[in-house]
Amino acid sequence: KHGRKLAVIVAVLVAVWLIWPSGSKKDASGYTTESASMGKLVVKVSATGKLQPTNQVDVGSELSGIVEEVFVEENDHVKKGQPLARLDLSRLQDAVTESHANLVAAEAQVLQAKATLEEKSAVLERFRKVSQLSEGKVPSQDEMSIAEADVKRARAAEASALAAVTQAKAVLKSNETSLSKGYIRSPINGLVLDRAIEPGQTMAASFNAPVLFTLAEDLTKMELQVDIDEADVGEVKVGQSAVFSVDAWPDRQYPASIIRVGYGAQEVDGVVSYPATLSIDNGDLSLRPGMTATADITTIVRDNVLLVPNAALRFSPSSGVAEAASSKRSPISSLMPRPPRTVKKLVSTVKKGESSVWVLEQGQPREIAVKTGASNGSLTEITSGDLKPGMAVITDEGTPAQ
Repeated sequence: KHGRKLAVIVAVLVAVWLIWPSGSKKDASGYTTESASMGKLVVKVSATGKLQPTNQVDVGSELSGIVEEVFVEENDHVKKGQPLARLDLSRLQDAVTESHANLVAAEAQVLQAKATLEEKSAVLERFRKVSQLSEGKVPSQDEMSIAEADVKRARAAEASALAAVTQAKAVLKSNETSLSKGYIRSPINGLVLDRAIEPGQTMAASFNAPVLFTLAEDLTKMELQVDIDEADVGEVKVGQSAVFSVDAWPDRQYPASIIRVGYGAQEVDGVVSYPATLSIDNGDLSLRPGMTATADITTIVRDNVLLVPNAALRFSPSSGVAEAASSKRSPISSLMPRPPRTVKKLVSTVKKGESSVWVLEQGQPREIAVKTGASNGSLTEITSGDLKPGMAVITDEGTPAQ
């Protein structure tokens, strides 16, 4: 019986040895790696904003009154000085007629004043000749004084009449200006974006003129007003290129360029941003004012630089890595308890605040100090250090194979 049991045990052990997967190999390191490589780094900043005309004008009226006629509709093209609407002009015309009559009356007063001055001047001149011929006996001194005073009063009356004429002309000109403002005219060459008035409506112009029309000067050239996050504004500069898209044309990318970056901060819901303006060519008029656009502004372009994944810069190994005592165990030893695995302590030698990556060499991690440059969120430029293209940088740490 004991011989049979021994034979069975030996047969089982031989079978196990024959089917043991002696050719399989499992990576004992358990690390995830990617290769450092040379490539092109493009850094972009995203921002959202609204499309606006380069020059948008709100047209109102300085005068109060009833709108008698409107000459344009939305989307109409208008020229500078073209009438857009007309108020009821009856009172304005009456004011012009009245001021013109007042001017005529004032000019008549000037003629009368001039005649009076000539008359008084002639009397004074006769008195002087008589006084000279009579050697001062006639007229009397009182008569001479009265004649001289009459001339002065006549001259003052003439000056007053001339001033009244000037005043009447000013009133007439003011009323004529008001009459001309009864026609609401376009201040620019452009397009009517909005019309907020209808014939028969009454306007009450106060300190703020009511907006009747909104005009855009030239829609072939537009601007995109975006808000740049405070974390990105340091990278955005005038002259940088960008592309943007709108919901109306989701498959189309429009080119643009930065023409202005504001210094004034604006805060919404605790988020600080800075306004920036992008210039846009809208020659086909596919873009319209008020559209929401999302722009990608290219801030950095670096060709042929050494790149590593950002995860490699964030990676830090655990306290140690286990090392197997033997790469291959016999069938018999595999049935026996595994001896304790030795652990190699991994300690970073890089100073605090400096950057490093860990590379996998012969199954073991090694730290390399590096200096980093620009980053696009997924890849980072390596500007100096012993890291070489093709090295396997560690990005994650898993569970080592047993």
